[in-house]
Amino acid sequence: MPSRDPERTARNKIVRQLNRELTIMRDAAIKAANLQTIHQLHGFIGGKNSIFINLKEESITSSEHFLTLWLNGLKRELNRTRSPSRFHDLATLLKENRIFKEYTSIFLRRTYLDNYEAYSRNKPLLHNSEIWIGQNNAEYGLLITPRFNDNNWKNDKSEIRHFPEEYWTIGHILNTGLAIPYKNKRITFPSTIDYLNFFTDIIVRHSGSKYEMDIAEQYANYVTNHKDPTKIPILIPELRYNGLTKNHKYRLDFCILNQSNLTKTGFELSPWSTHGYISNTGKMTAKEINEAAKNNFEREIKKHKDYFMEYGIFTLIYTDCDLQDCTKIFKDILKHLEPKNQSAASYSIIDEFFGEK
Repeated sequence: MPSRDPERTARNKIVRQLNRELTIMRDAAIKAANLQTIHQLHGFIGGKNSIFINLKEESITSSEHFLTLWLNGLKRELNRTRSPSRFHDLATLLKENRIFKEYTSIFLRRTYLDNYEAYSRNKPLLHNSEIWIGQNNAEYGLLITPRFNDNNWKNDKSEIRHFPEEYWTIGHILNTGLAIPYKNKRITFPSTIDYLNFFTDIIVRHSGSKYEMDIAEQYANYVTNHKDPTKIPILIPELRYNGLTKNHKYRLDFCILNQSNLTKTGFELSPWSTHGYISNTGKMTAKEINEAAKNNFEREIKKHKDYFMEYGIFTLIYTDCDLQDCTKIFKDILKHLEPKNQSAASYSIIDEFFGEK
């Protein structure tokens, strides 16, 4: 039997107390708003949450933060609309009726705690909520809430914040699988081992790089032996710069999108033999050789600048001297893999010292 989450237990305790306070004020608040039922009252207050707050993308750190965003949204709508309107009615009640004001404040704090996981998590921007990996004719899509529509895969944007797993983790890919472009078909993975076998033996092996294979096998061993593998960020292989575009510009060897702390880190393995070598130099002048070397260098640097400018991915580059021992490279990767608790508030520690016994 899984152990209880102390944070959720503490939040539930606060919610029960807020429910008791709302029950005491319920009838007076309904009367103040000139409504008939509790459902009408809650619709009048909470029905505007998605109007006032960008819930699809906003990461809300506390009930006070939620309340602030809600009030800013109300103020914004007051400036947009003419009086009278439902927004002006709401604002008037908040300013002039003490019971309604107090009820609304408690109700919104409870709303935040009831939706804590969905509201507090760091959410990827919608244009970053799908990625495509792999080489041409072997592309796979990793989305958050995949839905096949208009002959290809798209995210169900309204459900992204309710996704049950941490974004871009092993748990994520076990939940969604990998989408096959332009087909209503996904590759699914019943277990972590099934995914890791696909990762190493299909995607990475197809790259033909012994260095990538070495890193992939170290990653697979790390995930397999971890106490909670579903929380480990995916070591994303062959991240395509232009998505499904056939003549795409680049692929990044490996990448980690750590949504818990909003870091995006690429890892590029750049041996001279494939990233800088110039052939047939016997017929070239020194000037021509230098020009070709400069072009290779410029192309390599532009790739990493483009990934940073387009996706915010900072890339670590490993050359031949690094590639002599890929274990050292994986130690750098490890720094970005271990899950970290980024919660801005700990309700359990607050309850331990300030909660009612």
